[in-house]
Amino acid sequence: MKRKIAFSVLVTMALSLVLIVACGTPATPPPPVVQTVVVPQTVVSQQTVAVPQTVVAQQTVVVPQTVVAQQTVVVQPTSAIQRFDGTTINIVTFTGPQIAEPLQRRAPDFERLTGAKVNVITVPFSDLYQKILTDASTGTNSFDAYVFDPQWMGDFVTAGFLEDLTDKVKNDAALQWDDIGPFFRDFSATYNGKVYTIPLDGDFHMIYYRSDLLDKDGIKPPNTWDDYIAIAKKYQGQDLNGDGKPDYGSCISMKRGAQAYWFITSIAGGFIQSLGTSQGAFFNTDNMQPLIDNEGFRKAMEIYKQLSTLGPPDQLNLDVGDTRGLFTSGRCALSMDWGDIGPLSVDPSTSKVQDKVGAAILPGSTQVIDRSTGKLVNCDKTTCPYMDDQGVNHAPFAAYGGWSGAVNANSKVKDAAYAFLSYMSQPAQSNVDVTIGRTGFNPYRISQFKDLGPWIHAGFSEAFAKNYLGAIQDSLNSPNMILDLRIPQNQYYQQVVLDQAIAQYLAGELTEDQAVKQIVDGWNAKTDELGRDKQLAAYKASLGVAR
Repeated sequence: MKRKIAFSVLVTMALSLVLIVACGTPATPPPPVVQTVVVPQTVVSQQTVAVPQTVVAQQTVVVPQTVVAQQTVVVQPTSAIQRFDGTTINIVTFTGPQIAEPLQRRAPDFERLTGAKVNVITVPFSDLYQKILTDASTGTNSFDAYVFDPQWMGDFVTAGFLEDLTDKVKNDAALQWDDIGPFFRDFSATYNGKVYTIPLDGDFHMIYYRSDLLDKDGIKPPNTWDDYIAIAKKYQGQDLNGDGKPDYGSCISMKRGAQAYWFITSIAGGFIQSLGTSQGAFFNTDNMQPLIDNEGFRKAMEIYKQLSTLGPPDQLNLDVGDTRGLFTSGRCALSMDWGDIGPLSVDPSTSKVQDKVGAAILPGSTQVIDRSTGKLVNCDKTTCPYMDDQGVNHAPFAAYGGWSGAVNANSKVKDAAYAFLSYMSQPAQSNVDVTIGRTGFNPYRISQFKDLGPWIHAGFSEAFAKNYLGAIQDSLNSPNMILDLRIPQNQYYQQVVLDQAIAQYLAGELTEDQAVKQIVDGWNAKTDELGRDKQLAAYKASLGVAR
């Protein structure tokens, strides 16, 4: 039962704004400050409200305590704010608007807090890897920090381009490093046992469906790709948003040179990986041969091509921002995407599908490949030990892993650059940003999964918040989760070779056989160029990750 408790704030002494940044030598902590905190808010009876101890001017004050009227609270200040007056931080990321938006929006706040000016430079996603590589390798060093794909860490760490942040994150109390999920601390932040990035985002592919349509027609959410296709066929051409125009069964980004190349792996995964994460879904762990020329990957290609006909007529030219807009405007019955659609669907300013959306783990398959023959075989307890109670093998894909921030090891303002990335990831900022669809940031902190309050405040119903976060957790906790590729020059394997071949196949420029051969030949050529044994060792080492 909710009751409103009115509070008035009586503070016995003025508090200086504190920002905890683990850079340089910390100042001597000031003594505890006794204050009476009375904050106007609605509180659930008998509920403990956990609030960070750093008090931020004109922001909600949250203190670890059970809130009662007129309670005196002792706040332990940590370290004095670190100033960077006169400093300019240049950060590069992709054009967005997602990902760049929260960096740009919060940069002025950071400047007011620290004196450091933050410039956010954006480039198209297709150019981001090469832009960073060229700038760092030529010694130009125009960027002090990067917000990028953590898969690329290996190429930049081994070249000496990224600052080792291990000690900084351990000594940065405000960052609350242990609140970041173990998977993201490991996969998105760590390379060879050292921390090089700060996670800002958590990424898994999943599906979204119009729960109002499926409920009305007595249809269950798709559990297999055959289910997904059947539902897409049913609703293709129907008016789904009441505007009198025919709409679409499925909306999936298929644009070449963008972020679409991950989707083929999300479809293929359930046909290829069934024995757990360590089995891998990209290469045979015996000889580093690509897992492409087999009945499972070919089946996924055929599904993907069929889905290209069950959506908008220009689907091959749509980026993720386009398909998200179509879904939230009520024009799509289904979609496959990262976590962005969840928050976007509850935004009253743009969404026509509020409380009409459900989310679920990626569909799977009742067949998987026999790697010795490349043929599909039926799932049983031996071939698919993690199959669900319907005999379906799911292999949720940690596509991308989540946007992360890294500091240029050759920057002249490394401490300030780190401070800004830490500030962006700290719960006071990130626990809000992950609930806002336009940020492109999805949940990655333990607290973001446990505390429904920020989600409900953002417009989620309790039921949808549980459904949405549950779909991500089902993926994250799956013993058969697919890890994205993290070997040297993975960007070339996926963003160049795979993207080009799949796009040409969808456009009818290549046959299935030609596309398969182009991928296999391209991957093998790069593997042999870099050293097959070396690449195999790197691939096998990448298949173990903390959860």
